Order: sequence, then structure tokens, then C-alpha cells
Amino acid sequence: MSFAIVASLLAAGTAVSVYGQVEAGKAQQESLERQAEEEKLAAEARELQRRQELNKVLAANAVSMAAGGVSGVTPESIALGSAKQVSASEGMLAVSDKLKQAQLRRQGAMARSTANIGATSTLLSSAGNIAGGYQTYQANKVT
Repeated sequence: MSFAIVASLLAAGTAVSVYGQVEAGKAQQESLERQAEEEKLAAEARELQRRQELNKVLAANAVSMAAGGVSGVTPESIALGSAKQVSASEGMLAVSDKLKQAQLRRQGAMARSTANIGATSTLLSSAGNIAGGYQTYQANKVT
């Protein structure tokens, strides 16, 4: 088998490997981007649920205060205290959700970058193998 055929086969194999690595990186990045979007929607749903629960608690407090005739404490003061606690909690949860989404996006970009580096490494390694094979072929060639 001539060197040209072997080199062509090695080059074709390298091209297929490089293409596969690049496409795998793209697919992983797309998957993580999709996961980040799903996390964003889930975070929005959790926030809506928390707000609904807060409204129920505030309404229950108002009814309880009105029915009990409690003096010195107004429904507004209870609502304000509850709102402050909920607001702090929601703020921390929102930051946590945004950090998780950003982390997923960074992982996707890193996966794609890693795949591209792997593909480049494969190209360089194969080029070196072909060059080395050619030198060996030339050295062993009978003139």
C-alpha cells in the first residue's frame, strides 16, 4: 500500500474525528443552554408560587387581626414585617436562580471550547503522524 493511500485514509479519519468532536461540543452547549432556559422557567414558577403564598398569609393575618380585635398591632405593621422577610428571602432565591442559570451557560461554552481544543489537538497530532510517516517512508524507500 502506498504512502499516499495511507496518508489519505489517516487524513479522512482525522477529518471525521474532528467533525465529531466539534459537533459533540455544539450539542453539549445547546443542551446546557436548553437546561438554563428550563431553570429560568422553573424559577419564575417558584417565584409566582411564593408570591401567592405570601398573599394568602397576608390575607389570613388581616382576617385574624380584624376578627381578634388586637390592639397596638395593625394589619399594616404585620404585613410590612412579613413583606420584608419575604422580600429578603425572594432576593436570595432570585440571585441563586440566576447564578445557576449563568453556571449552566458557562458550562455549555466551556464544553464547546473544550471540544474545539480537542479537535485542534487531533488535527495537530494527525499532521505530525502523517509527517513522521512520510519521513519514515522516504528513509525506507528503495531508490
